[in-house]
Amino acid sequence: MVHPPILLASSSPYRQTLLAKLGLPFRMASPDIDESPAPGETARELALRLAREKATALAAAWPGHWIIGSDQVASLADGENLSKPGNYATAFDQLSRSSGGTVTFFTGLALLNADTGQLQTHCEIFNAHFRELSVEEIDHYLRADKPFDCAGSFKMEGLGIALFDFLEGRDPDSLVGLPMIALTDMLRNWGLNPLLAAKAGC
Repeated sequence: MVHPPILLASSSPYRQTLLAKLGLPFRMASPDIDESPAPGETARELALRLAREKATALAAAWPGHWIIGSDQVASLADGENLSKPGNYATAFDQLSRSSGGTVTFFTGLALLNADTGQLQTHCEIFNAHFRELSVEEIDHYLRADKPFDCAGSFKMEGLGIALFDFLEGRDPDSLVGLPMIALTDMLRNWGLNPLLAAKAGC
């Protein structure tokens, strides 16, 4: 099958690296949307809405494409969401509060056919159980990985793996920001099997 071109609605190098694993050609573009939560919106609802909005925001500019939107919301056990910290002080506070506890990651995923408006959505849920972390460990980690652009204040693909006692969920790629198992399911639903794409000449 010759499928429509794929567009990743993100400028994230982490998502780019994940999507590249499938060996399918794709392009990237960054959508301009308001990521503020709506009043009373749950973490799951927020992640799904932002994933949808990222995909649909680019539909008019990228006709003929399958557009992938994804967004992640991290939530503490008390229900408070953890944003991208942006700086050392906020990241230190987030990891201090996560220490010894569980952070739940809700990763919304949307696949949109820009021409037909057909849309698939999914929310991947993953629990990260943190070790009891000392002040020294948190400080060293933040200075080593500088995860200030990452929800939850860690980089799964870096030294961040040492922060965890154990991980619980179907797809660890969702912690990086793009649930690849769910995305593969969506592509297969529309007739594109990444395992056969090279053979089919896609």
